[in-house]
Amino acid sequence: MSALVTKPPLTIRLCEPRGFCAGVDRAIQIVVLALKRYGAPVYVRHEIVHNKYVVDGLRQMGAVFVKELDAIPDDGQPVVFSAHGVPKTVPAEAERREMLYLDATCPLVSKVHKQAMRHMRLGRQVLLIGHRGHPEVVGTMGQLPEGAVVLIETEADVATFAPADPSALGFVTQTTLSVDDTAGILAALQRKFPELHAPSSESICYATTNRQDAVKASAPGTDLFLIVGAPNSSNSRRLVEVAEKAGSKRGLLVQGSAELPLDELKAGDLVGMSAGASAPEVLTDGILDALRERFEVRIELVQTAIENENFPVMRSLRDVPLTAEDMAFVNGNRPLAGERTN
Repeated sequence: MSALVTKPPLTIRLCEPRGFCAGVDRAIQIVVLALKRYGAPVYVRHEIVHNKYVVDGLRQMGAVFVKELDAIPDDGQPVVFSAHGVPKTVPAEAERREMLYLDATCPLVSKVHKQAMRHMRLGRQVLLIGHRGHPEVVGTMGQLPEGAVVLIETEADVATFAPADPSALGFVTQTTLSVDDTAGILAALQRKFPELHAPSSESICYATTNRQDAVKASAPGTDLFLIVGAPNSSNSRRLVEVAEKAGSKRGLLVQGSAELPLDELKAGDLVGMSAGASAPEVLTDGILDALRERFEVRIELVQTAIENENFPVMRSLRDVPLTAEDMAFVNGNRPLAGERTN
């Protein structure tokens, strides 16, 4: 009679909140609702959110992703603008072509746009703390005339910045930045420009802050910290950095279970785990299932906040019915057709 084979123990310190935020949920829902109302194709300018799994799922439903509006034919079908926001020139071009467009910009990104415009109306030069080339940064800078916004990426940028009027400066930030890194840049700005004007409310969004807080609380003592998310997701990459700064031996961004470093894990390891705001829960579930196949997994839940935010879609789509299967995808809980998550 063979001896009972036991799996080695592994502890997963699982963060809550993690994964989809209200802005991501709303953006995905807009594309799904548009497909229901108008039929395929529904065009989407850029990735609706930064996650390949989500984009592939929407593509299976009939969404067509394009880089710019000039790739869209004049066929009367709608185009959706991504959750990251777009420069003012984009809706202006859509209106010129008499296109039906649906703006899925996250309301918290739209709030940053309004804060930047308010600074300009009050005669201030606008400083945007963010990462060059990120779609949200391109969209925010595109709300104001050319040259009206100065991008500040690092404390070194603060040292070299020489404004025409140091007393007339106002700042906003990208919504998905590292809270701690941004605090350092902002402190440098305030030391150099004591009259710097803050936005009327915090620019870094609640979901970014909450996910970073949960990772900070979970990271100390972990041998590995897994962040589920895409390489082009700013908030996901920041979570990796936060984990390592908060005490994890190593942070790792993974898109799914295929990228797990299973051979590096050993009995008794403590693994932290969270997911970026554009990563569906089905991917986290798949990773946990893959770990359970090899280890006797014990889950420690670390909850630092409760999220109940909800951003409604535009009125034109509110009466479109969704099936339970559709809602499962919108909420990040439905596997893609023909694919396993682990």
